Formats: sequence, structure tokens, C-alpha cells
Amino acid sequence: MTQLANVEMIPQGKVNAGMPVLREPKRVISPFEFLPAWFFYTPVVVQSAALSLFHRDWALPLIANPAIKLSGMVGESKHDIFTSAGPHTNGWILPFITLTKPSDGTEMSFESVKVRLQDAGLGYPLVAKPDLGCRGVGVKLIQSDLQLHDYIETFPSSGRFLLQEKSPYSAEAGVFYVRQPGEARGKIISITLKYSPRVIGDGKSTLRQLIESCPRAGKLQHLYLPRHIDQLDAVIPAQDEFQLAFAGSHSRGAIFRDGNQFITQQLEQKLDEVLGEFSGFHYGRLDIKFRDIQSLMAGEHFDILEINGASSEAAHIWDSDTPLSHIFSTLLKQYRLLYQIGAKHKKQGHNSPTLGSLLSAWREEKLLTQQYPMTD
Repeated sequence: MTQLANVEMIPQGKVNAGMPVLREPKRVISPFEFLPAWFFYTPVVVQSAALSLFHRDWALPLIANPAIKLSGMVGESKHDIFTSAGPHTNGWILPFITLTKPSDGTEMSFESVKVRLQDAGLGYPLVAKPDLGCRGVGVKLIQSDLQLHDYIETFPSSGRFLLQEKSPYSAEAGVFYVRQPGEARGKIISITLKYSPRVIGDGKSTLRQLIESCPRAGKLQHLYLPRHIDQLDAVIPAQDEFQLAFAGSHSRGAIFRDGNQFITQQLEQKLDEVLGEFSGFHYGRLDIKFRDIQSLMAGEHFDILEINGASSEAAHIWDSDTPLSHIFSTLLKQYRLLYQIGAKHKKQGHNSPTLGSLLSAWREEKLLTQQYPMTD
């Protein structure tokens, strides 16, 4: 495999093992990264209004993925998506079990949970995640009975959550895949490399001091300090890496870099094969763990963590060096694709959902996400 410009094919320490070491960005944090969503989506709303008038149907994006509730725009269940994916696709998804916390206030039997894990062949470490939710909300790394018990205790009643095997790989990416209805081949339109934020100890500084002195983390202390409140005064040994965030979500502190230079025909062909039997999935982002960047480019040695639908973003736009014009053009292109795919499905006989169903799903998700445990 040829050496790429702007990247060194060497290991990225323990926390980000397998990730390419990219050239340092020009900006530590861009002025656009953490602006409110309405700023970026106002042009999308204007374009969507025009497309809705053109197609005489505002809800076409909600049938772009007929296999997923509301196409995955809001309120989609991770469990239901995995179930709909079929056995072949599930062979690439990390094993999991799904649990529902009782709504009547009775305590969930911890022993029954352990039995379910044992029957599924799952053990620690595990990744706990809400069944409904996005942007990494409520995701936690579980490494002991105590941590699992605490997660269950703090999870909202009647809420459903997954306990998923933790991938043996450290490297992570979001791979955005689009396949037009009636076509056997799809297209990768974005790869986002997700770097876990970390600080490296010097044997003298406390964790708080290391965070405060870090060029990027020091400007995002509100994301990192609350998670490590019990360790902030601990001195980190020299050369030890301390991972500041586990969930691969930009809004939760992960560092996103543009990985489009790593899109290959081999990876596209592999995803065509992996998703080939997932009827009704045409548009979305796969969150993937992989061994190393060469393996990912070859379509080998990776695990699927999640499959996200219509609300997915081509998240490479949150690279701190991405110009504002590219952020807007990418989001606008995404929604043109959604309308295009939805229009084709409508011609095939799929019915658009009602506004009431969309609002109901949004209210349910919003209510639950406010009650989830703090994200790792």
C-alpha cells in the first residue's frame, strides 16, 4: 500500500493505536466546531423547504431507509436496526444483549443480567449504551460488576439499553455509506477519523494541570473535568497516557479529523458485501473500530459498533481545519441525497410518515436523553 501525503503510517500510542498520525491541524479548535446546530442547519432547512415543494412531500427523508423507523432521523432503536440488518450484517456487528429497566419501580435483577451476559458469551469489558440516543449520550465503559450495577441504577425506568462487547481494536472511524435504490453498489462519501483525547503524564503534574496546559483540552475543560472529578488531583506517571474521553462523539470531546484520503475501492466493495443483505438501508454512517488504517483501507479487520440512519452527519466536517463553506456544502449535499433516495422509494410504494409520528419520537428521545448517565 502506498504512503499517503499528509500522514505517517506509524502507531499513535496506546490510546489511539492503529490510527494514522496526521499532520498537526492549522487550528487547535476552529471557530465553527462548537457553534449551535441551528447555525449550520438553517441553510439545510431552507433547501429542504424548496425540495419539499418540488417533490410535494416534506417527509421524503423519513423513508430513505425503509428498514429503520423514520429512516433514522430521530427515535430509532439500535436494537431494532441490528435486528433488521439480518444475520450476515450482524456477523460484523459486535455481539450485544438488550435490556429494559422495569417501569414500575421494581429493581432489575442484577443476577438475571449476569445470566443473560453469560448465555450470550459476553464478559468485561463491556460498552453500555442507551437503545435510543445519539451523539454518544449515556455511553459508558463497563469493567466490573460495580460499574454495571451503577449504570443500571442510574438508568431511567422503562428505558432500554444495550450491553455490547468491547472491540479489541482502539482505532475508530465513522464511515458514511450511500447506496441508491435498485443499485448493488454503494459509495462511501465520507470517512471521519475519531481520535480519543489524551494527556501524557510527566510524573510531576496532576491530571487537572495536564488538562489545563493542553492546547486543545485546556479550551474544552467543561467536557473533561466533570468526568474525572475523583482523579483531578492525581499525579500522572511520566509517559503514561490518560484517556480523557471514551465515547467517539465530537460533542463529548472526541477529536474528529478528515479521513477522506483513506477511502478506497476495496473498502467500498467490502461494505457492499457486508450490507448487501440489509434490505431497506441506503443512507447512513457506520461507526467502526479497526486494527489499523492499512487494514481499514483494505476492508479487513474491523468491527461495526453502530449503524446510524438519516440524522447521520458526514462528520469529517468537524475537523478543525474544515472551512465553513465545505461544512455547508456537505450538509446540503447530504439532504439532497436524502430527498433523492426518499423520492425513489415513494415511487416504489413506500408511504411517508405523519408529522405527528415524527414529533412523538422526538419528544420520547428528548425526555429519555435528559435522564441518561454521564457519558465516558
